[in-house]
Amino acid sequence: MGDRVDASALVVGNGDEVQRRLQRCVAALQRMVDGGWFVGHEDTVGMEVELDLVDPLGQPRLINDAVLTRLGRADMQHELGQFNVELNLPPRRLQGRVLHDSERDVAEVLDTCRARIEGLGARLVAVGMLPTLSAEQLTVERISGNPRYALLCRRMRAARHRPFLVHIIDGCEPVEFATDSVAPEAAATSLQLHLRVSPDRFAVYYNAAQLIAGAQVAVAANSPYLLARQAWQETRITLLEQLLDTRRGREVRAGAPARVRLGDRWVNGPVELFDDLVRLFPPLFPTLDAEDPDAALQAGRAPGLRELRLHNGTVWRWNRPVYDVQDGRPQLRIENRVLPSGPTAVDMVANAAFYYGLVRAIVDSDSPPWRQMPFAAAERNLHRAARDGLAARLFWRGVDHPVDQLTREVLLPAAAAGLDAWGVDGRDRDRYLGVVEARVRCRRTGAAWQTETVRYLEEHGLQRIAALREMTRRYAEHAHTGAPVHEWAVP
Repeated sequence: MGDRVDASALVVGNGDEVQRRLQRCVAALQRMVDGGWFVGHEDTVGMEVELDLVDPLGQPRLINDAVLTRLGRADMQHELGQFNVELNLPPRRLQGRVLHDSERDVAEVLDTCRARIEGLGARLVAVGMLPTLSAEQLTVERISGNPRYALLCRRMRAARHRPFLVHIIDGCEPVEFATDSVAPEAAATSLQLHLRVSPDRFAVYYNAAQLIAGAQVAVAANSPYLLARQAWQETRITLLEQLLDTRRGREVRAGAPARVRLGDRWVNGPVELFDDLVRLFPPLFPTLDAEDPDAALQAGRAPGLRELRLHNGTVWRWNRPVYDVQDGRPQLRIENRVLPSGPTAVDMVANAAFYYGLVRAIVDSDSPPWRQMPFAAAERNLHRAARDGLAARLFWRGVDHPVDQLTREVLLPAAAAGLDAWGVDGRDRDRYLGVVEARVRCRRTGAAWQTETVRYLEEHGLQRIAALREMTRRYAEHAHTGAPVHEWAVP
């Protein structure tokens, strides 16, 4: 989504031609899968970390242009809001000390950047939803300068033909607002985990990722506040599902799918997901690239399929299929998007260890649980976990379980076996899964620490806005120590 796209590149009014090109892209992908183009597979992983900019008092700093200029890093780029940036870690083989190396790199970037941007009055903070954001900072005037973002806002507004509505009434405190743009998406920052998979194994890994989305969110929740109201433990989930819904009323009544969702079924292969993408969602960025996918294949060259990839970037599946070409060779990845950013490098790598280990264990099991579980139960698990965090009950193998018990007794041992199967260093396996276990045992996710701290501050005389600022200031200081969130002191 970070690519620059200008309105002049769009071919609005050529809908039939764009649709035919997208269908040809899907057909070309099918030919590549059938023809064995995805050779030389390696088990690699990657991470994208979205970050917020705050001042020393915990309030947003809308200066990402200046920060990125000061840092001059090729691995960091703009995100939607002027207070957002994104860090991209290079892909690594999923083996050995990959977890340790990932934590080291994230921690080093955060420490190095902190020193270099202090003179701008800014700090980087990894948090699923910045608690101190106000409505004035979530408007179209506050989005980043990349023309793609302004264009996205206009195109989504045109598709919907009415204001975007957010209506969260089943959390601790209700949150309701209408907006003329999708700019409030900038409130949500994520940890995105990539896993490269081969076409013949794509379906089982994708289904495993869909199955565990609820458990991931429950143990990692870090987004309890939106516009100064305490909503869900992981409010990002419901915010994005509602805010990025471009359907008109008649489309909702007809059962048309939303652009942000977990899905509607277990899948049988990667191509069907891209076929759904083309059949079910009108492109927000209709383009016609100079490269003809059939001609590229005929010439023995992996096509870029740019139209399909651009379209894929405007449908926000919680687990997104990704087609890419690296060094002239095509590859398929699963982009896991359910996790919030933060609180620290060790917390995020612990969440990654839980994910990578658990999907591998499920794929290797003789009887994958998703085969005996209706897909609707996986979607229900995700929303229960996002709302209730570690207090949620999740459906697993036919029974609802308290998520803390399920995690300790079933999921963490499975994740350990999965990391062993990948060949991950045993010391790192124990260290990072131990962080998740301690977090669950202490019942202290990032969301729990935030709400406990704000409650204390309010009980000692601070009003909500002041309490959120003080909590965010303390959050940034604790995060700088590098200690995992379950070790942070609660007042």
